[in-house]
Amino acid sequence: MLFVTTVLLAALIVSIVYKILALLIPSALLFILTLPGYFFINPNGSMVLTLFGAYKGTVKANGFYWANPFYTKQRISLRARNFDSERVKVNDKLGNPIMISVILVWKVENTFKAAFEVDNYENFVRVQTDAAVRKMAGLYPYDDWEDSEDYKITLRSGMNEVNDALEQELGERLEIAGIQVMEARIGYLAYAEEIAGAMLKRQQATAIIAAREKIVEGAVGMVDNALKQLKEGDIVEFDDDKKATMVSNLMVVLCSDKEVTPVVNAGSLYQ
Repeated sequence: MLFVTTVLLAALIVSIVYKILALLIPSALLFILTLPGYFFINPNGSMVLTLFGAYKGTVKANGFYWANPFYTKQRISLRARNFDSERVKVNDKLGNPIMISVILVWKVENTFKAAFEVDNYENFVRVQTDAAVRKMAGLYPYDDWEDSEDYKITLRSGMNEVNDALEQELGERLEIAGIQVMEARIGYLAYAEEIAGAMLKRQQATAIIAAREKIVEGAVGMVDNALKQLKEGDIVEFDDDKKATMVSNLMVVLCSDKEVTPVVNAGSLYQ
């Protein structure tokens, strides 16, 4: 009797275990098959979905989602990004070698174009930025030494205009990849090392000439004003020779870059 009871109990346990396994195995297989369909989206993130090569859409709202587990998923960030390009050596419009770099702020606006119109949209941004910098640098001179009307906008003095032109150029180049250019500006600008010393001397000479011109202009005005006041006040009369001598002395005093030592004439003006 005991033996029969034991056999029946064992059979019951085996039957229960079999039923449990019959339920667990399909459930486990179903869970494993559906598990790849779960994904989440962070703020300013997106997920591009494709099924066997066909584009099915992009999820941009943040949250936890489930989709067809056979979908291929590509995560693309919608956050703004900075790109500081390398310093490249290019020639400006006048042929002078210069070193220049660009700071670019950009973000993905069209996920379909970013995923499928270009091979690698991040590398595309780097290459096109380099190409745009080289093109823009060749359109403007580094500086206008001659104050020519032909070069009103230069890389050094026309930063706003140059940055606007660079931003427009990059916007047109990156539009194919669904990239929005938020800001583009020159980050570094200098003459190349081989001509930097010569250009510095030229810049210093230009500054000295400009300062001398201003000094001479002021000295001429002061001398003219002194002669007029002497004449109007009937203080002293000068003939042409003495007037020329006075003008010469005043110009020397006013334009000299060193301290002048006065000499007192104890006699008359004609001695």
